[in-house]
Amino acid sequence: MLGDDEDVFDSVTWESPAAPPAYGTAGGPSTLSGPGFRLSTPEDADEGPHDPKWEGYLITSVKDPVKELAETKDAYVSYLVSAKTSFPIFSTPNPSSRRRFQDFVFLRNHLAKDFPACVVPPLPDKHRLEYVTGDRFSPEFMERRRLDLHRFLQRLSRHPTLQRSTLLRAFFESTEWHVHMHQHVAHPPGPEHANGVIDSISDTLLNAFSRVRKPDERFLAMRERVDKFEEGIVLSERLWNRVRTRTSDGNLEPGEDLTGDYHDLAVAVQGLGFLESGITDPLNHFSNTLLEFSALLRHTTQTTTDPFLVHLHSLLTYSHANRAVLKLRDQKQMDFEELSDYLSGVTSERDRLAAVISGHAGSSGLGLGAYLKDRMDALRGADDDRSRVEKMRKLDLKIKELQDAVTTAHETSDAFSEEVLREQTVFQHAKEAEMKEMLSHLADGQIEFYKAAMEEWDRIIPIIQRIRVDV
Repeated sequence: MLGDDEDVFDSVTWESPAAPPAYGTAGGPSTLSGPGFRLSTPEDADEGPHDPKWEGYLITSVKDPVKELAETKDAYVSYLVSAKTSFPIFSTPNPSSRRRFQDFVFLRNHLAKDFPACVVPPLPDKHRLEYVTGDRFSPEFMERRRLDLHRFLQRLSRHPTLQRSTLLRAFFESTEWHVHMHQHVAHPPGPEHANGVIDSISDTLLNAFSRVRKPDERFLAMRERVDKFEEGIVLSERLWNRVRTRTSDGNLEPGEDLTGDYHDLAVAVQGLGFLESGITDPLNHFSNTLLEFSALLRHTTQTTTDPFLVHLHSLLTYSHANRAVLKLRDQKQMDFEELSDYLSGVTSERDRLAAVISGHAGSSGLGLGAYLKDRMDALRGADDDRSRVEKMRKLDLKIKELQDAVTTAHETSDAFSEEVLREQTVFQHAKEAEMKEMLSHLADGQIEFYKAAMEEWDRIIPIIQRIRVDV
C-alpha cells in the first residue's frame, strides 16, 4: 500500500496484556496498544538484535491553545502539553506544562543533535501564509497547529529512545524551561565532539557529488523501500487533492465542483416547484435534500478529506527525516573511505621520500608524477637530504594521526550503521501504526458520509413516490 509491496497492516497487533498500574486513572483506557504504548515482554527475547524494546509507555497530548500577551506586539500562542507515563525518570505519572511553538522547535532541533541516528519527526512549517497575512491567531489556524504539534509529540512518544530522553522529560515537567534550555546548550549530554582531523579533512574532501564506493546492500534496499513509499504517498496526495477539488473547493459560495452542482440543481428544482403547483411540496422536499447532500459533501471534505491530506503530507515529511538519517549514515561511510584514501596517499609520499634518501632507484620506479616532483624540488633547491628528512618526520606524524582518524572513522561508521538498522525497525513500526490510524479515520469518515447520505435519500424516496402523473 502506498508504495510498499507487502501488506504493512497484518503485523500491526501490538497489544499490551494489561494496563500498567500507573495509568489506571479515571478517564484513561483500560489497555494500551501501539508502538511505544506497550512494555516488552519475555516473549520478545526471541526477537532480532535490531528489534525495538520498549521499557515503558508515554502517552502525550497537545490541547487548549491560548493567545498570550494578546494586546502587545509580542503576542504568541501557548499550548497545554500533557502526558501519562510509567517511566521512573518522570517525577509524576501525569506531567503537564504550557509551551509555545519556539519551545517545540528547540526540543526538535536538540533531539536531532543529541540523537543523530534517530529519526526525529519534523515540525510543521512556520513559514506559512497565515504569518504573512497576520491570521496566525485565528481559531482555525491554531487548531491546525495544535493537531500538527500533537502528532509531533505522538511520534516522539512512540520512539523507544526519544521517549526516555531527559530533554523530553524537562519539556513536560520543567517549571523553569528557559533555564533548562540554556543549561542544555551549555552542557549538552554526552562528551563534546572535538574538531579533529576527521572534521578538518573530511569536510575538505567530501562534496555533494561524493558517492559511497562500497555500498551496503542492506541500506540500498532500505533506500529503495523509502523511494517506493514516498512515491506512493505523493501519488495518493495528488489523487486525493483532485478528489477534493472536484468534490468541494472549500468555499462557501458554489463553485466549479460537485457541491456547487448539487446546490445549483437544488435551486433549479425549487424553481420548477413554483411552476408545477400540483407537486410544489414534494419538489421542495427534493430540493432541500439536494441542499443537505451538498452540505454533507462539504462537511465530509472538511472533517475527513482535509485531515487525511494533512496527515499524508506530514507522513511524507516524516519519511524525509528518515531519508536524512540514511544519508547521514552514507556520510559516515564516505568519511571512512576518503580518510583511508588520504592515508594511502600520504603513506605513498612518505615511501617515495624514503626511497630517494636511501638512494635506491630514486623516484624512477614511482611514476612520472613523482619524477617531475623531484625535478621541481631540485630546481627550487629543496632536494637536500636534510629537508627530506624533516618532511618525512612531519609525514610520519601525519600518518600516525591519520591512522587514528581512520580507526575512529571505521568504528563510528560501523556503530552508526548498527544504530540505523535498529532505527529503521522503529520507524517501520511507527509508520505502520500511523498509516493504520490514518486510513482507519478515512474509512470511518467515508462510512459516516454514506450512512448519512443514505438516510437523506431514503427519507425523500416515499415523498417522490407519492407524486401522481396523469398520462
